[in-house]
Amino acid sequence: MDTVISYNRSHDKTFAKILGLVRIIPRGYVSTYGTIAQYAGIGDARIVGYALHSLKKGSTVPWHRVVNKHGKVSIRANGAFDKQKHLLELEGVTFQMDQRIDLDEFGWQHFDLMFAEQQS
Repeated sequence: MDTVISYNRSHDKTFAKILGLVRIIPRGYVSTYGTIAQYAGIGDARIVGYALHSLKKGSTVPWHRVVNKHGKVSIRANGAFDKQKHLLELEGVTFQMDQRIDLDEFGWQHFDLMFAEQQS
């Protein structure tokens, strides 16, 4: 059974935390929905997708730096796949023949270091 998540005011704080994490992914790197969910303290990576989907056109949040756990751009309608891939390539991220990003090379999982620096 699919979980249906309806919007409510409690999402504001969760979405803000998610978007704050996405903002610190450096140019030329990606992170996964699951990694963002882990550091945001939520149990469902899909909520990260919902938060990114809620962004208004023209947002400065680098939504394109979030990919699935396999290092692939999640399928979207209306050419968004091509747009995300293009934005990542402009930042130097390369795609393998199977359209996968090597997460060992381009994966960013150093949110704990960022929090440590902020607390020093």
